[in-house]
Amino acid sequence: MSPSARPVPPAAPPPEEDPGWEARDPTLPAPRTGARPRASLPRRLLRTLLGLLLLGGLLLGGALVAGYLLVDIPAANAAAVAQSNLYLYRDGTVLARDGEVNRENVRLDRIPLTVRQAVLAAEDRDFHTSRAVDPKAMVRAAWNTLTGKGRQSGSTITQQYVKNYYLGQEQTLTRKAKEFFIAIKLEREKTKDEILQGYLNTSYFGRNAYGLQAAARAYYGKDAERLGTAEGAYLAALLKAPSAYDVTTHPEHRPAVLARWGYVLDGMVKEGWLTPGERAALRFPDPQTARPGTGLSGQRGYLVQAVEDYLTDRGIVDEKTLAGGGFRIVTTIDPTRQALLTRAVEERVTHRLDPAANPTDRYVRAGAAAVEPATGRVVALYGGVDYTEQYVSNATRRDYQVGSTFKPFVFTAAVQSGAQTQHGEPITPYTVYDGTDRRPVEGWPGAPYDPANEDGESYGDIPVNAATDLSVNAVYAQMAVDVGPAHVRRTAVALGLPPTTPDLTASPSIALGPATASVLDMAQAYATLAAHGRRGDHTLVAGITRDGEPLPLPAPGPRQAVGREAADTTTAVLRGVVETGTGTAAQAAGRPAAGKTGTAEDDKAAWFAGYTPELATVVALMGQDPESGRQEPLYGALGLPRVNGGGPPAEIWARFTREALAGTPARDFDLRLMPGAELPEVPPVPDGSEEWYDTGEAGPGAAKRPKTPKTHRAPTAG
Repeated sequence: MSPSARPVPPAAPPPEEDPGWEARDPTLPAPRTGARPRASLPRRLLRTLLGLLLLGGLLLGGALVAGYLLVDIPAANAAAVAQSNLYLYRDGTVLARDGEVNRENVRLDRIPLTVRQAVLAAEDRDFHTSRAVDPKAMVRAAWNTLTGKGRQSGSTITQQYVKNYYLGQEQTLTRKAKEFFIAIKLEREKTKDEILQGYLNTSYFGRNAYGLQAAARAYYGKDAERLGTAEGAYLAALLKAPSAYDVTTHPEHRPAVLARWGYVLDGMVKEGWLTPGERAALRFPDPQTARPGTGLSGQRGYLVQAVEDYLTDRGIVDEKTLAGGGFRIVTTIDPTRQALLTRAVEERVTHRLDPAANPTDRYVRAGAAAVEPATGRVVALYGGVDYTEQYVSNATRRDYQVGSTFKPFVFTAAVQSGAQTQHGEPITPYTVYDGTDRRPVEGWPGAPYDPANEDGESYGDIPVNAATDLSVNAVYAQMAVDVGPAHVRRTAVALGLPPTTPDLTASPSIALGPATASVLDMAQAYATLAAHGRRGDHTLVAGITRDGEPLPLPAPGPRQAVGREAADTTTAVLRGVVETGTGTAAQAAGRPAAGKTGTAEDDKAAWFAGYTPELATVVALMGQDPESGRQEPLYGALGLPRVNGGGPPAEIWARFTREALAGTPARDFDLRLMPGAELPEVPPVPDGSEEWYDTGEAGPGAAKRPKTPKTHRAPTAG
């Protein structure tokens, strides 16, 4: 081996290639051997938290989208749309409410601006500028509730309206979720004013008052449109805690109430809705004392029933719509006269009944109605002892015979048509008829008819006015034939009886009053006579509105139903009934009056129908078994052998008329009589003056007129 040659070391094996890594840069420090580097614990927690937040955000966003898509605006809940009908007397005071929910909706433009602003100051000052939901307020309210600062809702007015109108008051997460989504959707479909109006009409203010209008009535006895700023602020304060903030019910809470009231007013100042000077001038408006709910007991139920029948029978409102509530109905009923009529019935009849000692007293029912002849307005109505005890109104029922109170319609028809007797004599107040008991009528082509007079009395020849005073059936049955029963029927309908009145049949018996018109029907007919034959259809409703919108009422002007001479001549004859006939008890009214008594068959009803120039009133007593409902005679009732129209009915009429017209000057009738109705010359008084009587037609000191002896039968005059 050459000395210059060196041994060559074996070549190093080539480095193993790592396919997962690139060659390391020789300028970088060598990596440490062992496990890969790991993030610090805080960083890992932060990553996890961010991941969870991202996931939560995605889930929440999905839930919001799903909720918005799945939750629709539902129909209003039944309680939110339920309203009572409010019935008012003619002077605007409350008569009654029907229905359990005391609510009366009112348009927003009828609520004073400062009252609306007071509600916003109390509940949601940013209502007009903020969104339907306020998440920050909801979170804040939840936090305050959890930390013991009191339960708070955090809901906007829109959310509260959704709860009141569409959902309910239950405190559940499901309800809150629905409230959230419905509020968002509702804001897209309704204006702010529509939402505010709905809120004000559905919120609860205590005292069973739902809505601002009901609250204004309950706390201040006035309509919402008449509320002042201070009153509006108090009602707004009630929204937070209605029962606790009722200062008359809880006077011990007065400091808290005043603080809340001040908070509302201060909020109005802060928002620029009230100046500091205006705020300083306001004084706390104490509300009226809470009153028991107005039900339908006593006469109220009868009045409401009559008004509802009036509205539905005339097609003003259909029955289903009326039952839906929300109507404000001003009636024609005068509260003073209503009270006077009730008192007259109670003192002359109800308080005198003693069913324990006198079983017949159990049958006595009373009904009455008073109408202004000049207007047709029903000013008072008595339906019975109590609506909650006796449901059927005796003032409007049509199942008792009107008896002889129908006779004036026969005479009116005779004068109206210029009728004559069977012998060609004109029928006037002094036309002589045969008043013999059970005398067969003449000139009737139908079956023979021979009506009996009361108690079988025979009067012989008797003039019409005397036959009216004494209610002689034989005379009036013949007169009905002379006039024509069909014409008598038409005249009765023209005066005011409904054409559908049961048993209003065109036959000779029509004169005796088998028709079963109601007390109210008869009051209208007699009011037409009092108004000189001009009929203004009776009305029980002066005005009706719903949600502030008036509904049209029938307004037919008064029309001449019968000629003035026919009506006035009838009035002249009926004055004699009061002055010398069967209705003398009515003289206690103390003013000129005309009227007629009547008795139903078998004495099952007794009537007095009468009028002055200012007021027409009809009173009836009826007999009815309270258990079977069967009509019963009134023999022995009130301790009387018989109850007739000249007794308690005329006494009630006189007392009511005297008191109802107290303070007004007495007016005489301005009568225009038919030819031949003037007082005839009076012959010398013969012997046997006991057979003469004073008709009183010309007032005190009137001349005497002859009366044919009851047993004398003169030649037939008709």
